[in-house]
Amino acid sequence: MSKSLIVQTIKKVMPAVVSILISKHLEEIEKRVPIEIFPSLPGINQKRLPFRLPKLKIPKDQIDGNGMINIGGGSGFFVDKKGIIITNKHIIIDPKAEYTIITNDNKKLEAKILARDPINDVAILRIADSRGLNADKRRNFPTVKLGDSSKLELGETVIAIGNALGLFKNTVSMGIISGLSRSIAAQLDSKSPIQEMRGLVQTDAAINPGNSGGPLVNLKGEAIGINVATVFGAENIGFALPINEVKRDLNELKKYGRIKRPFLGIRYILINENIKDKLKLPVDYGALIINENPQEKAILNNSPAEHAGIKDGDIILECNSEKICSEKTIQDFLENLEVNNILKLKILRGKKRFEVKVKLAERK
Repeated sequence: MSKSLIVQTIKKVMPAVVSILISKHLEEIEKRVPIEIFPSLPGINQKRLPFRLPKLKIPKDQIDGNGMINIGGGSGFFVDKKGIIITNKHIIIDPKAEYTIITNDNKKLEAKILARDPINDVAILRIADSRGLNADKRRNFPTVKLGDSSKLELGETVIAIGNALGLFKNTVSMGIISGLSRSIAAQLDSKSPIQEMRGLVQTDAAINPGNSGGPLVNLKGEAIGINVATVFGAENIGFALPINEVKRDLNELKKYGRIKRPFLGIRYILINENIKDKLKLPVDYGALIINENPQEKAILNNSPAEHAGIKDGDIILECNSEKICSEKTIQDFLENLEVNNILKLKILRGKKRFEVKVKLAERK
């Protein structure tokens, strides 16, 4: 492999990669101190405590002229010359934080959040004003071309670019595609529940926390993924969301003004041999509708599943005539459908098998 090709690819992509600076007002940070000290006590009110908490001390050099404090950072990249940026949802999750884009040429620009994907770890931003731009208003932002993640092959060389650990700008790492269609259980931030992320691209290119939101590119300089996760305690195992998921989000934002995701409204566990034996079920495949958390319902109120008459304890055997299993879950089917599509389900209730048709609603 030619070193010049790698260098050319990096030079081609780097101008479009940005750092995302997260900052909050000092008073907002001070409000959260009691909750952070006593996380197990809901609704902490400092006035009701039997003692006064010490005032948060932050060095003056960490507070800017507007009383803002830098609390973190991440990466992103331009996908449109007019200033559209892709990043991770977990980076811009705090509604009370402000987000500043730092371009490759060190211009600081205000960012506006356009959309957050309700399922995948993707968010879309836009440059909100022209602070820091040259006087020439015709200037276009450099962009990363979006590739086709459906054509990825094992062993293909890839490059991850980002803002490693929020400290080291323009960090580059190289590796190969180590796996396709991977599934992991991940916690996107400290307040989110653990959720399954499916269909990921696995790579041995180093992906660090600050690399999140940066592009994973091929040697053509095309983004084939967006860096999302790494496995702590393991070496050379990183994951990226396939870029085709991002392309769909961009298309829906352009078409509807928001990201639309289909919604069925059930909680379930996948059935395998172990689950079958443990729960004494009649089948070793499908999705058992069950509430694992007593505080939650297996069938959500006013959901398409409820309207279709699906009940707690039902087993969904097939979606659109395909068996449900660990390799093809209900969520996998939903990923390829749109709001208002009809989903045909084969149900097992006791000893009775029957079919229902469900019209998918929009996930809020």
